[in-house]
Amino acid sequence: MELERLQKWYESNCDGYGEHQYGVTIDTFDNPGWKISIDLRGTNLEDLPFEFQDIERKDDNWLHCRVIDKKFEGAGGPYNLTEILRVFLDWAESQSRTET
Repeated sequence: MELERLQKWYESNCDGYGEHQYGVTIDTFDNPGWKISIDLRGTNLEDLPFEFQDIERKDDNWLHCRVIDKKFEGAGGPYNLTEILRVFLDWAESQSRTET
């Protein structure tokens, strides 16, 4: 479900220009865990506040999400990829609702 939501968000922010320079990166790191970077430049989110998310449950169940330098950055444990995406998408979609 979150992947479909991310695809929809991405498509709605494609303008023929920004997607050539900016985008979404999903990667792994050696903790083990996931890291996500979503460039917000050129989107309605680029200047909006985001409340830092810092959740520590266990060594393999955690996440940290923030916006810095116009990028959403999320990191989490090996089973937290969906939750990181959900944090971003819930924020992004709530901002879209407040605009209308």
